[in-house]
Amino acid sequence: MLTRRLPEAVGERATAHLTLDQRQRSRQRIRLDDGREAGILVPRGEVLRDGDLLGADGGLVVRIVAAAEPLSCAESTDPLLLARACYHLGNRHVALQIAAGRLCWLRDHVLDDLVRGLGLDVSHAQAPFEPEPGAYGGGHRHGHGHGHDGHEHD
Repeated sequence: MLTRRLPEAVGERATAHLTLDQRQRSRQRIRLDDGREAGILVPRGEVLRDGDLLGADGGLVVRIVAAAEPLSCAESTDPLLLARACYHLGNRHVALQIAAGRLCWLRDHVLDDLVRGLGLDVSHAQAPFEPEPGAYGGGHRHGHGHGHDGHEHD
């Protein structure tokens, strides 16, 4: 059982390609890249990032790799246009991977249409997804069971 984060790899090494959804789960069974099965048990709310190392009591060390996922991306040299897209997607609690001149989200045709409506072209890619940590982590998840004073959702 992989239960602790490690600062560096010591011992047997393996890798596991995991999607964002898998990297957000605190308890699960996974298949390592070499075909072996392993369990992950980390504190709730912790999100595994690409390159994280997890250790098991028996000495196994597993490097987490962000798996390729279907993404939508928009690029622009206009920072205001990208900021507007980030605002509207963020208002819908969409996890975003933000880089200079580019933003990506997990592919969703409704979100693609929203971004196109803002004046951006949308392309599709199959790539690892590493969104901004604050978009989904830190122990504060936006479910819609709590009150939202001051803003609405579509």
